[in-house]
This record gives sequence, structure tokens and C-alpha cells, in this order.
Amino acid sequence: MALGSAIGTGLFYGSASAIQSAGPAVLLAYMIGGAAVFLVMRALGEMAVRHPVSGSFGHYASRYLGPFAGFITGWTFAFEMAIVAIADVTAFGIYMGFWFEDVPRWIWILAVVLLIAALNLMRVKVFGETEFWLSIVKVAAIIAMIVGGAAIVVFGFGLPDGANPGFETMLGSGGFFANGFWGLLASFSIVMFAFGGIETIGITAGEADNPKKAIPAAVNTVPVRILLFYVCALGILMMIFPWQDINGETSPFVQIFDSLGIPAAAHILNAVVITAAISAINSDIFGAGRVLYGLAQEGQAPSSFAKISRNGVPWMTVATMAVVLLAGVVLNALLPESLFTIIASIATFATVWVWLMILLSHIAMKRDIKRRSLPASEFGVPLWPVASYAALAFMAFIVVLLGIIPETRVALIVGAAWIVLLFAAYRLWVRGDGLKRAELADETGVPTSTTQTEGALTDRA
Repeated sequence: MALGSAIGTGLFYGSASAIQSAGPAVLLAYMIGGAAVFLVMRALGEMAVRHPVSGSFGHYASRYLGPFAGFITGWTFAFEMAIVAIADVTAFGIYMGFWFEDVPRWIWILAVVLLIAALNLMRVKVFGETEFWLSIVKVAAIIAMIVGGAAIVVFGFGLPDGANPGFETMLGSGGFFANGFWGLLASFSIVMFAFGGIETIGITAGEADNPKKAIPAAVNTVPVRILLFYVCALGILMMIFPWQDINGETSPFVQIFDSLGIPAAAHILNAVVITAAISAINSDIFGAGRVLYGLAQEGQAPSSFAKISRNGVPWMTVATMAVVLLAGVVLNALLPESLFTIIASIATFATVWVWLMILLSHIAMKRDIKRRSLPASEFGVPLWPVASYAALAFMAFIVVLLGIIPETRVALIVGAAWIVLLFAAYRLWVRGDGLKRAELADETGVPTSTTQTEGALTDRA
């Protein structure tokens, strides 16, 4: 599930903007950002193993920080998924433009919105199988691209005479820090956007057959995924093709292999990035739906969000996300050139806010464990507490950075308005159970029983 959302538009399209900002130093940005995200995931993993519940981080914030914190975390994650989905459908329209230059982008976006909405209204098994195969396609394609790109670097297949693939091409225009330290900082808004959605691992904790095994296994593969899918892939691309020539008009993967003149390679990759976009949109809607459903059950969202169709799907949440994506159709018609950067920066704010709440919830949980002399966690955060506070400081720095950079300042404005709106909504409309802290069972030291829910499906997806 986390692969579905985290490996998509941020890598296949957003990486162009990140490379333009930082040059080769973008690889360092992905490693630094990836290390911080890994610590967030370890914090979430520790809480998920201790309290395996669906829609987890909203419940954890409610339990350890208070009901308003749970409310704001759950709704901000749903907001994150909605904004990321708009970015994903925007990228989908751009990808289709590689084949159909004269067709307006919004037509393709409308088509994919209707397709994904219909898919998510079917039985959850259909969704799970679809997501499973879509994720396999894009992961296999990335690995094949890395292997093929490495062969091009070594043997020069398809390169013009005089080309020098390798570090000479990567560093030939200004060195590693070609755009200076400021360029490195500017790239973080897109870099962190690329990792958004990886926290979806936590949402499925209560539905896994064996959370104490599945959650640590998923979380501990995060560094490998980051190194393989982001650092290796983009490093290979910049060794083949001068980074300053990446224009962002389509996926950099497609642009580079199209420029090499390798028969059908660009078209195959374009089909892959389209698959990745559909997979990401699919996961976005699933994640938002699960959290809104959980909020409704807790009395912190309209009760209509808890309604289930005959297929076992929370249909109201799917319909709401479809309406949000239709707004993305309108935005693409009005702002076709600048929309992606604006949407990505707003999504970065929402993503980092959720990560901040996960870290704060984890720190509060650790204090509670110490105060009550509870058993130590079975899946603890490494280098606690230094690592957790360092990750917290880094996430706060990213929020400040969004406000400093002119191109992303709108994200901080929209984000602040969103938080104020949530505060007003909580005070005006949340009543009864919605004002109570979540009650969570502590399963530390308790053998995990097989959950008769959608666990096997979620693990496979």
C-alpha cells in the first residue's frame, strides 16, 4: 500500500523540478529526507506494533496528544491524500500529452477520475488485486530502467559520438552542488512530497494478519526502497543525460530515453509512468477513505462517511474524493502550466504536518511508557531519543522552508488556513465521543491472533 502512494508522481515527474533546483546534489537531498522519513516510520511502526488499529496515527494522536490532535491529524491526512491525488491526476494528464499533444489535458484527467472512482466502488478484493499488479509493474520497470541505464553508462548504447556517460556527465555542469547550498534546500519541497503516502503502512496495521511481523518488515525496507528507487534511479539518469537539459515537460525518465533514440523505450516508459500514476491515485483514495471512515466511527466526521455499500466499501468517502478530483479537472483547465508546483508544495505541507504529529505522538507515548513503568516496546526507534528529536526538528525546518521560498510560500498560507478551518470545525461540530481520547489496547507481549478482516489482501497489496 505504501509503495502504491510513495512511488509515483514524486519520482516519475516531480523529480524533474527537484533536479532543476539542486542539480546532482538532489541525490543528497533524497538521502537526508529519506533518513528523516525512516525515523518517522520507525516511530509509527513502534506505535502500530503496540496498538495495531486501522487508521492508526489519528488514533495515536488522539490517545497521546488529545482528541483535537487526533481530529486534526486524521483530517490533514485525508487532505494530504486529496491534494496528492490532484497532483497525480495532473501528472497523468501530462504523461498522456506525450502521445496526444493536441488533446486538452483536462479530458484525460476527467477520464482517469471516473475510472478510479468506479474501481474503488467495487469490492475491496478488486481494488487489492489491481493495486498489487500495478505496483509490481512500476517496481519491475524501475529495476529494469536502473539495469538498462547502467548498461548504457558502461557500454554507451544509444549515446551520440563524443558522449561521456558517468560522473563526467553528471558533474560536468557545475559539479555536485551546481546550484549551491540554496539549490539543495529549495529541492526539499519536492523531495519530501515524493515520500508522501509512505505512512499508509500505519493505516493498515489493524487489518494485517500479523502486525508484529508485517509492520517491522515493511518499515525496515524503507531505506532500501529509497536508495534503490530514488537515489539509484536518478543517479543513473544524470549519468546518461545532462541534468540541466531536463525540462519537466514530461517525465524525465521518458524524456531521457526518448532522446537516446532507443526504439519504443520512451513509449514503454510512458506506459509505465501512466501505470504508476493510476496506482498512486488508487492508493490515495483508499488511504483517505479508510481515515475518514475511522473519523466517522470516532464521532469526528459526518456519520455518512461510515456508511458501507453492499460491496463493503465506504462509498461516501470515495464519492467525496471523486468530487475533489473533479476540482482538479477544473484547476488543470485554468492553470495548466503552474498547477503541479503549487499542488506539490501544499501536499508537502500536509504530509510533513502528519509526520510531525506522528513524531509528537510517539514522544508522548514513550513518556507515558516511562511514567507508568510499562513493558518496553517490541519494535523500538533506534537511537532514542536523539534520533526522534532530530527528525522532529528536520520536519519543522521543512515547514519553515516552505514559507521562505517564494514559489512554495502559498503552501504555508493554505496550510495555516486549513489548520484554522479545522479548529473552527472542531469547536462548532464535534460533540460526544468525538471529544474523548481514543482508547487503545496495549498488545506488547501478547501473541498476535489472526485477524479475520482484509489482512491478507492488505499485505499483498
